[in-house]
Amino acid sequence: MHVAICGNIGSGKTTLAEMLAKHYGWQMEIEDVEDNPYLSDFYEDMKRWAFHLQIYFLNSRFNQVKKIRESAKTTIQDRTIYEDAYIFAANLYRSGFINDRDYNSYLSLFNSMIQHVAPPDLLIYLKADIPKLISQIEKRGRSYENAIRLDYLKNLNTHYDEWISSYDLGKLLVIEVNELDFVKYPEHFSGIVNRIDVELFGLFS
Repeated sequence: MHVAICGNIGSGKTTLAEMLAKHYGWQMEIEDVEDNPYLSDFYEDMKRWAFHLQIYFLNSRFNQVKKIRESAKTTIQDRTIYEDAYIFAANLYRSGFINDRDYNSYLSLFNSMIQHVAPPDLLIYLKADIPKLISQIEKRGRSYENAIRLDYLKNLNTHYDEWISSYDLGKLLVIEVNELDFVKYPEHFSGIVNRIDVELFGLFS
């Protein structure tokens, strides 16, 4: 089984993925952030590095999905290949950071890959407003994230809302995290687990 968590930067995806992996005994595939050779350069100069960054993420995510489908174990994935194309690349293109030629090349590659990708059995969307995202980003203290612009986060949230509103590839669980702290409060985490249990195993499992 393949469970995936999606959401904007700072929404809590990786932390929740780690907690759920431990709770259920699942394998975990996390986003390649620390070893990403483009990420810090991208936040310093988005126009120069946007295309390189998106190609790197797309390839990384495709390999993750291949690994997940080849595994006999249930895996939870931090971010999906769909977000790479429908959220991040689309946002960079519409914002003028990726030109027409590069965007068309990117979409051609994505469309070739997506024919070999099965959607997750459950997609969990962590929905967060900008103040929550900023608080979380500041809390984790990654130096390169200091350059993230407010309008960039807002535009990503808009793309997420559009994508999630039309998502029809499988089961979808939307979790509003503005008032949640599932690390600090066990009852908040238990509430999330209960909702996941219903989606995956049914009410009377």
